[in-house]
Amino acid sequence: MTTPPEIARKVRQLDNDVQAIYEMLARIEATQQRQGNRLDEQDRKLDAHTVLLDEHTAKLDAHTAKLDQHTAKLDQHTAKLDAHTALLDEHTVKLDRIIELLEAR
Repeated sequence: MTTPPEIARKVRQLDNDVQAIYEMLARIEATQQRQGNRLDEQDRKLDAHTVLLDEHTAKLDAHTAKLDQHTAKLDQHTAKLDAHTALLDEHTVKLDRIIELLEAR
């Protein structure tokens, strides 16, 4: 029994279509593999950047704490300076009064 030429041609065409589909799937798979590799690389870089950012955050927190200490100390010095200024103003008033009394003599 022989296969009619039309059916043989149709079978060859279907076989070619299947082969073309397999080739497309192979290219898609290769592309997905490359993209997966690239995503893995990006993930490793992100992890490294996260570690570095955590280190910078810790350092910034340490600097902030130190700055807070300096600010507190500066506030203490400012309060003392204000007290000394007030005392100096009092002495200046007293000296001015003494000078007035001496000049009045």
